[in-house]
Amino acid sequence: MIMDQLGIQPPSTKVERRLVEKNRRNQMKILFNKLNSLLPSYNPKEVLPLPDQVDEAINYIKSLEAKVKMAQEKKESLQGAKKRYRGCFSNNNGANLATAPLPKSPQLEIQEVGSSLQVVLTTGMDNQFIFYEIIRMLHEENIEVRSLNSSLTAGDSVLHVVHAEIPQSFLQFGAAKVSERLKRFVNGSYSDVETQHEWWDFDIGTDDIWGF
Repeated sequence: MIMDQLGIQPPSTKVERRLVEKNRRNQMKILFNKLNSLLPSYNPKEVLPLPDQVDEAINYIKSLEAKVKMAQEKKESLQGAKKRYRGCFSNNNGANLATAPLPKSPQLEIQEVGSSLQVVLTTGMDNQFIFYEIIRMLHEENIEVRSLNSSLTAGDSVLHVVHAEIPQSFLQFGAAKVSERLKRFVNGSYSDVETQHEWWDFDIGTDDIWGF
């Protein structure tokens, strides 16, 4: 009673509080370790400081968000193109669907000046998923996007200009690897569009085909 009146906590209470705090910290450490183990870059032999683990998780979540957005853009692009091609088929009184004109092929230009990287992409309105995927790839390669600008051009196209900063460790060989990766993706994405004539009657209205 006297200790309570004086505001002095019994030793047992202090011990209990320390024990509760210790258990709380251990539980948080376990949760952070579980979160870190879900990341693609997880290495059990290399234990990162807690702030770095949180940053890795945040970056990974952002990359997944970009991937989902890109998939949604691609789905909407396919749905819109499917409607146009079917309309073209009907307007041509039964003409072969394969004779319908293909969307414009995307154009990619990459310039490297020192540590600065400029990516210029021109693509049709229905292929905006290509732009989102390029941004995701740059982020995945740890290349910092400083600024980006998009504008409409003649012929129903969109011009995207991306200014990025290349890490010092990438200056010798990494930048060339990234450039080659972007070019392969852009060229491959248009090849996919060219082959879509063979399966356009497939129902793309469900969400299951994207795996999200």
